[in-house]
Amino acid sequence: MRRFIARNGPAYAFLLPWFLGFFLLALGPILASLYLSFTRYDMVGEPRWVGFGNYVYMFTRDRRFWKALEVTFHYVTLAVPARLIMALAVAMLLDKGLRSIGAYRAIFYLPSLLGSSIAIAILWRQLFDTEGVINQILARFGLHLSSWITDPNTSLYTLVVLAMWQFGSPMLIFLAGLRSIPRDLYEAAEIDGTPLWRQFTRITLPLLAPVIFFNVVLQTIEAFKTFSSAFIISNGTGAPADSLLFYTVYLFNEAFKFFRMGYASALAWVLLIIIAVFTAVAFFTSKYWVHYENERD
Repeated sequence: MRRFIARNGPAYAFLLPWFLGFFLLALGPILASLYLSFTRYDMVGEPRWVGFGNYVYMFTRDRRFWKALEVTFHYVTLAVPARLIMALAVAMLLDKGLRSIGAYRAIFYLPSLLGSSIAIAILWRQLFDTEGVINQILARFGLHLSSWITDPNTSLYTLVVLAMWQFGSPMLIFLAGLRSIPRDLYEAAEIDGTPLWRQFTRITLPLLAPVIFFNVVLQTIEAFKTFSSAFIISNGTGAPADSLLFYTVYLFNEAFKFFRMGYASALAWVLLIIIAVFTAVAFFTSKYWVHYENERD
């Protein structure tokens, strides 16, 4: 026991605030939502047990549920790769030893801090409106377009652009991973006359695989939970034509607009299962492309 405490005590001491927060503040609501997912509850009367009724209705009769899934999956498949590619490109640029790199890191990380705020969502809606800055710039080149936000064909892509703009957090992680790659590998490749693109595919990507895997899992989970920007830009309805009906927006409306808290709890647990499945698949497939330095054949 003394040896265990000596080796793991500091780690558990740092984890203690999280454990306290989880068991004292989070575990109770989690279990309550699981119970409510099997009930019909309007936040006024007593919950009425319906068994799997909420889940049966969700998968067999609720068309908006499937639409919310479609919009969310579409967003995740576009936003996650776009953000990670942008983050890796900027990280590789900063890894070249620029002056005042600390200031650049802070500037590029700032959008990740502000991106989920309501003010930024309102600003983004103004940028892509009919008379917004984007259309005013395009008008100088003879392109007169309508609002990007109110067009169902383009509204989702404005949020993808917003996701790309929030590349600061994965960029810092990529930068730390790039700094851990030995410089002598690149020097040897340059002596052999290896082109830059081959250095990237044969050195950078394989050695950066653990960091890429971490960022993919983290950013995928965050993309599934996107709420503020979609809610504000669509005025909380998922408009236009449900093109911004994110899963979280639909869940919020069911809970706090229509007061179907039991059904909203069922939606929340389905989202949890979806995220868990994606995470499990990522961990299962990682053994085929993620390799760590301390691994032995």
